[in-house]
Amino acid sequence: MNKKTGVLLINLGTPDSPSTADVRKYLFEFLNDPRVIDIPWLLRKILVNLIIVPFRAPKSAKIYKLLWTAKGSPIIIYGNSVKEKLQSLLGDNFEVELAMRYQNPGMIDVLERMRKKSYDKIIIIPLFPQYASASTGSAVDKAMKIISRWWVIPEIKIISQFYDDDGFINTIAERAKKYNLNEYDHFIFSYHGLPVRQVDKVYTDGKPCSDHNCENEINDDNKYCYKAACYATTRLLVEKLNIPKGKYTVCFQSRLDKKWLEPFADKVIIKKANEGVKKILVFSPAFVADCLETIVEIGIDYNKLFLEHGGEKLQLVESLNDHPLWIETLKKIVLKHSN
Repeated sequence: MNKKTGVLLINLGTPDSPSTADVRKYLFEFLNDPRVIDIPWLLRKILVNLIIVPFRAPKSAKIYKLLWTAKGSPIIIYGNSVKEKLQSLLGDNFEVELAMRYQNPGMIDVLERMRKKSYDKIIIIPLFPQYASASTGSAVDKAMKIISRWWVIPEIKIISQFYDDDGFINTIAERAKKYNLNEYDHFIFSYHGLPVRQVDKVYTDGKPCSDHNCENEINDDNKYCYKAACYATTRLLVEKLNIPKGKYTVCFQSRLDKKWLEPFADKVIIKKANEGVKKILVFSPAFVADCLETIVEIGIDYNKLFLEHGGEKLQLVESLNDHPLWIETLKKIVLKHSN
């Protein structure tokens, strides 16, 4: 009897369209997640449903229109392409599914389809290279809540993070070959921001993240700290790309207030422009597919910001998307955990 394994790829999600109504639905689900806005329930409901979503949805809809293509949202386009190409590489003993943590394709429907297949094993891969409770943690939390209601629960394997996977690092390095690194004065590694309190919660010793040397090493205490994983990702990449110390900066984008991880990407870009840096190459290693944060925030907004302060060119290195090396990397991750 041939054993069959289900593979579930999970990404964050996207509105069904850039209309204000669909963006509102997306933000409502996303921001009401207690792992995303980790404040008391009643306060979160008031803040999200009465303040943030009503005011933010129309503005966000305009931004999503900049992102949208004739085929739809890049996250869905690349997600489906990765799913199909990975399925082709893995063969008949595996079945690959794609779900979004928020909106569609929804995790409830996708997992119900998987339940009916009676797999011997399910490998869950949240497509977030560095673990964070607001991304990986939330995706796994929802998946396990759904699966916990099944009468028959197969063997489950969860890939919590993969920032140090050789294939992941090599694919980013391959993406960078499109550009002549010698032409750039500085390199920025921009990661999605998080509230400082969320990385502080990782630690059980009562000490904050700032007391755990996260900028310089990965150890037993900080191995699931998002900040530590971001700096570790950068160390692996600069070694692979031979970028000298002093020519690169790690920073965090998309902040909502001052109590988020620093340094802030927009402030770094202004500072570098003011220092006379003319050309910057930006990597976004927290994202496996191009999205609002890469295409619009970095590619459009940060480029404009850099030019306004005297810079000449800010270039985004494209995300992994459906690059063949990325598909091969996912195949190896699946096969490694399928036995």
